[in-house]
Amino acid sequence: MKLLITGGAGFIGSSLCEKYVKEGHTVICMDNFLSGSLTNIKHLLDFQNFKLVKGDIRNSDLLDRVVKDVDFIFNLAAQIHVDRSYVEPKLTFDINIMGTQNVLEMARLYDVKKIIHASSSEVYGSAMNVPIDENHPLNAPHPYGASKIAADRLCYAYAKTYGLNVVIPRMFNVYGPRQKSVGYGGVISIFTRRILSNFPPIVYGDGLQTRDYTHIDDVVRAYDLLFKYNKKLPEPINFGSGKEISILDLANLIIELSGKKGSLKPVNVSPRIGEVDRLIANAGKANEILEWTPKIGIKEGLNTFIQQYKYFGSEERITL
Repeated sequence: MKLLITGGAGFIGSSLCEKYVKEGHTVICMDNFLSGSLTNIKHLLDFQNFKLVKGDIRNSDLLDRVVKDVDFIFNLAAQIHVDRSYVEPKLTFDINIMGTQNVLEMARLYDVKKIIHASSSEVYGSAMNVPIDENHPLNAPHPYGASKIAADRLCYAYAKTYGLNVVIPRMFNVYGPRQKSVGYGGVISIFTRRILSNFPPIVYGDGLQTRDYTHIDDVVRAYDLLFKYNKKLPEPINFGSGKEISILDLANLIIELSGKKGSLKPVNVSPRIGEVDRLIANAGKANEILEWTPKIGIKEGLNTFIQQYKYFGSEERITL
């Protein structure tokens, strides 16, 4: 099968590229390298069934050429960072809304068999009731979340209006190898980099805000189950552990697992604008339909990640 993975040089996208190249599918990785990294996919460049296309999903002409012969699309291309959306809202809206619309339209024109569009738990905003199921109100308090709501609903509209086979996974917080630890990176990677460098982790606000973390290996397995699912699934579907941890407890756990307990402690600074207070997933639908539950607990996953980070850094891992 011929697969297009947009955002394929990113954290999750590169893991999917690696999986499907290994399985013998023809994989087209499309990325504008705004947040993706060539390091993530350089080991795939010599494979005959892998093709890298440097480009942006906002480029309709390029998409037209790429999508023409594709069977399946994983749409992970996005401006993915909440913090960046505060300072670059227009860029966030352009990529996440108009770029997604371009992908959907090309998929419609060329009758692509299925699209998996990466939505986000950030569409919910802070939990009004817990755990958060797919019927929770969409109350994102920041430009990133607003853009993901719009893209999420565009996918639903294309499914209902045109019969396009679109799947809308809403992943809660994902962590693991290849997650950036600089700039607009993931908090686990940033904490790990600072702690292993003997700097204290920086916690915004009181640190009591909670998140629901899922390891990248469980997330790749979730995407693969959606890839292989042979019925239409136009309604959004949550993927998360169903367990929450405060940012403060997370920082302290990484300190402990890194062997720095007693020498480092978190430093609290002013809260961030639009910070979501609480996220915890109800992934019952994923379990019922796909028999998916995460296999890697937070302590096991963090310990593995920390050991990997010590030897390879955040954007390297043992590969094919």
